[in-house]
Amino acid sequence: MRSSTLLSLDAFSRTEEDVRVRTKTGALITLGCMGITFLLLLNEWLRFGIIETRPELVIDRERHLKLDLDLDVTFPNMPCDLINLDLMDDAGEIQLDILSSGFTKTRLDSRGNELGTFDFDLSKDISEYPPDDDKYCGPCYGALDQSNNKDDMPMDEKVCCQTCADVRQAYLNAGWAFFDGKDIEQCEREGYVQRINDHLNEGCRIQGNARLNRIHGNVHFAPGLAFQNRRGHYHDTSLYDKKTELTFNHIINHLSFGKHVKPGIGSKFSAASVSPLDGHQMILNDDPHNVQFIYFAKIVPTRYEYLDKDVIETAQFSTTTHSKALNNLADDKTTPKPSRRSGTPGLYINYEMSPLKVINREQHVQTWVSFILNCLTSIGGVLAVGTVIDKIFYRAQRTIQSTKKN
Repeated sequence: MRSSTLLSLDAFSRTEEDVRVRTKTGALITLGCMGITFLLLLNEWLRFGIIETRPELVIDRERHLKLDLDLDVTFPNMPCDLINLDLMDDAGEIQLDILSSGFTKTRLDSRGNELGTFDFDLSKDISEYPPDDDKYCGPCYGALDQSNNKDDMPMDEKVCCQTCADVRQAYLNAGWAFFDGKDIEQCEREGYVQRINDHLNEGCRIQGNARLNRIHGNVHFAPGLAFQNRRGHYHDTSLYDKKTELTFNHIINHLSFGKHVKPGIGSKFSAASVSPLDGHQMILNDDPHNVQFIYFAKIVPTRYEYLDKDVIETAQFSTTTHSKALNNLADDKTTPKPSRRSGTPGLYINYEMSPLKVINREQHVQTWVSFILNCLTSIGGVLAVGTVIDKIFYRAQRTIQSTKKN
């Protein structure tokens, strides 16, 4: 190939130094372009270090995983002695009276001040037998058949109610109202009756964690011991019904499903979607005794995938609230009428799992390739614009100078 042909392919031809024209305006434009280029490159560098969370919606294929429940609720007008917490779901799994494991109950006075951690377990036997009689067989007060008991029978063959808890369980199985255990010798001896009545004017704060199946179900606080039979799920509400000053007015200090997620820089995480009921109060002044408070929670499983931390499985949820009066009054059409109660007073949280799952992945806003391309684009763009501006000013100056000469 001849030298002249090769020279014709040069796309970067240069002007001879002695024919170049340098002006003060061009120098100012050059300095301005250098400053703008520096700012643009600095901005690209700062953006390169930014991390953002990008959501992705997928089908939830991890139904076998458990869902953590984190709960903190205050009941100003319910003593810790009477509150019971149960978990039930559509798979048939029932967890009754789970407050004894994984939860802390704190007694509160009428002003909401803490009186100490609740340490009186109603299911715990304080004294199994009178200390002076090892052949004692306690009466069951008709709840169990004790007619076949004989004095010469071994103790393990007799039908006995040795403790207050035994009598309560026998009453519960028979479907009888237990109230506060007054006039039952086992309960009087163990101090159950006195302590129950001493605590009736207190409140209770319940804090703790539980694990749920990722299907439809409900979590509910209700008064009295729970029992399950072929007809359904019931609670012994006899003492609650007798004491009309007791209510399930409540304050939800915290409620969340799944592990706690701490938002990071650039994250779209919002605490309002993970724990929207925090600080929510439900205080009714108009006959709150026979009221059922119901929350319907729509839960969306959520996974957070971090660049420098382990994956966290949690959940977002939204709720609707409803309160239902359980009594009706016949003489006033505007108020509930007296009839057989259609439910149990308490706090019910019905949850429903979404079939979809949100995956939030942490990613850098820019990759190395995009960073370099953006830098080159910024430099080239500024130079191109500077060249155009310089030509405009140069032409304008030449025109003005030729006009003055003429």
